[in-house]
Amino acid sequence: MTRILNTTKWAVLALSLGLMAACSDSGSDDEAAKPAASNPPAAQSTLAAAKAAGKIRIGYANEAPYAYMDSSKNEITGEAVEIARIVLKRMGINEVEGVLTEFGSLIPGLQAKRFDIIAAGMYVTPERCQQANFSNPTYGVGESFLVQKGNPKNLHSYEDIAKQDDARLGVVVGAIEGEYARKMDIPVDRVVVFPDVVSALSGVQAGRADAYAATAMTVNDLMNKTATGDLEKADPFTDPVIDGKSVRGYGAFAFRKDDQEFVDAFNAELAKFIGTEEHAKVVQPFGFTKEELPGDVTAAKLCAAGGQ
Repeated sequence: MTRILNTTKWAVLALSLGLMAACSDSGSDDEAAKPAASNPPAAQSTLAAAKAAGKIRIGYANEAPYAYMDSSKNEITGEAVEIARIVLKRMGINEVEGVLTEFGSLIPGLQAKRFDIIAAGMYVTPERCQQANFSNPTYGVGESFLVQKGNPKNLHSYEDIAKQDDARLGVVVGAIEGEYARKMDIPVDRVVVFPDVVSALSGVQAGRADAYAATAMTVNDLMNKTATGDLEKADPFTDPVIDGKSVRGYGAFAFRKDDQEFVDAFNAELAKFIGTEEHAKVVQPFGFTKEELPGDVTAAKLCAAGGQ
């Protein structure tokens, strides 16, 4: 009896497997008869999306004269912003929307797609080139110090800071000056990091730092706009010598690493603009002259040669 039951079970199992196989074969035939599914459309590039929308977001750090909010007009302006407006308009992108960001958070914000271009006068350095793609530079400039009236500690160079045990140097978070300080052997505990330019200026006024290190253009702009009379530009000033070269920073626009098409198109229009009479008129209100033109320096050279 047990054998008969077992035989019956095997027969039922065989029948079930046959039915499953038949269903499987039928499904395969049906699938084969169906047309192949079409591939999903490719994601639109940043450049194509910006052209389609007619606008783009730029990240800036509120540092004059490169990019800052003009409260009288309630709009962002500056050397980098105005150049971007002209170049992007020539590319078919008519509107620029600013996204205010601390300088040290600009590249992370770009990578996180909070905005699509950094327009902040950012220096091109090999380290930054690992994180973003840069346009060719729009200017080249040296360094300067902002100090209290009379320059009490006689600070005229990074070397002067390093030699005085009680001298403290103020820098903005993420700015190249922090790197210069490190390479010039200024101890970390004598480098005061501020979130932005306004805080750095206040820090020198209050004595939290003895000098604020920034680009010569930034310090010039601060002196033109600061009416307190308790600060001055360190004069004379000697740029730091790093790796045998006196530093000169070159500022440019930064893009995401996968936006090389955008960079190439931007550079093509930028090359037609930099050095022209129109360019000179646009940047003159921000203190830029022929002395700050980048010459034949390119982003590729800066990425490969230490930013000097």
